[in-house]
Amino acid sequence: MKFNFKRIKYLYLLFLPFLPYLCFAQEEDNKEPIKLYIDCNCEKSYLRQEINYVSHVRDQAQANVRLFIYDIANGSGGRTYKLEFEGTDDYQDIFGNQSYDTNANMTADEVRKGLLKKVKTGLLKYVLESDMAENITYTIDNAGMGDIQDIDFKDPWNNWIFEIYGEADLNKESSRKNFAYEIGFESDRVTEKWRVRTDLQLNQANSEFVQDDETFTSERFRYAADGSIVRSMSDHWSAGIFTGLRHDTFTNLDFRYYFSPAVEYNIFPYNEVLRREIVFAYRIGYFHNDYIETTVFGKLDEGIFNHSIDVQVRYRQPWGNIYTRLRGSTFLSDFEKNRVQLFGRFSVRIIKGLSVQFSGNFEIIRDQINLPSGNASIEDVLLQQKQIATDFELGFGVGLRYTFGSAFNNVINTRL
Repeated sequence: MKFNFKRIKYLYLLFLPFLPYLCFAQEEDNKEPIKLYIDCNCEKSYLRQEINYVSHVRDQAQANVRLFIYDIANGSGGRTYKLEFEGTDDYQDIFGNQSYDTNANMTADEVRKGLLKKVKTGLLKYVLESDMAENITYTIDNAGMGDIQDIDFKDPWNNWIFEIYGEADLNKESSRKNFAYEIGFESDRVTEKWRVRTDLQLNQANSEFVQDDETFTSERFRYAADGSIVRSMSDHWSAGIFTGLRHDTFTNLDFRYYFSPAVEYNIFPYNEVLRREIVFAYRIGYFHNDYIETTVFGKLDEGIFNHSIDVQVRYRQPWGNIYTRLRGSTFLSDFEKNRVQLFGRFSVRIIKGLSVQFSGNFEIIRDQINLPSGNASIEDVLLQQKQIATDFELGFGVGLRYTFGSAFNNVINTRL
């Protein structure tokens, strides 16, 4: 067999201009390695340690797969996690969603292992699109799957969650002694249509201060019981009834009971509450106070109708979080006795590695009808024996965080 080298030479010269494009096309077939950014209120170190087949980055601008995990309390006493995956660059237009529910009986290790499983499941579609796809091996355990549909699960607690708690603190110095305790009971029943809650509390705080052989004492005692029933009317509307009673020596309340119907409207459907909500709530009700001491208005007891409007805005987004609440309340018989409360918290990612958070609260107080008559003594002020008159409260905070350095270090080392 004879080779025509002259013909081969001509063919080589013919295809030579196209060789760079052919090589480039071959490189195009190689997917960029997965660079994962995780934003969550969870154990990120554990996730990085267990998911070691991707590169973990600490800045979302450097990631080609972003995972945002939002969580909120659920009806079983645990939390519901919503996982949202978003791909960019080589993994653009690849999205995914996972949901994970925990309950009050699960340990922290069980929670994080379950969350890890969901994260790995959500990452699978990105791994399949990467160069690691050919290295995947998997099995499907279908043992007992045919019996799943036949299970008739019945909750013996009928969706009720109960909690009993208690705490005691003792601090002692040569001239000062403080003792406080708190015990309580909570119950909560949550279904798609109903939420029923009760909260019982009992606490006491005793303080003793010695100066110049003189002893000053303070005793504060409080008990309270609150309950509510809320009915979901639609994806946007809900209505409820709130009631309760309390005794509080600090606020001069010998006995108080209240009753308050309420209605609420959420601009967004309630199934989007993990990401965003704008809620308007209106309450109108009645409360009756019996006082320990005669008030500054010369009252030992009184009953009052009042109402309030509450606006809450919450956004949880990849660029940061926003939460603000504005509440205004007044007495129906005297609109000059009112209170306005504003609270806000805002955090945002500015640039790579830099984030800033602002928080603040402002309160205008014009409804302290429970204050005892007469001037408070210095002992009452220092030991916080009694509530003191005020026109407003104001607070503000700012925080700044900047991280820099290696963005691709997957090593987990918790040694001392």
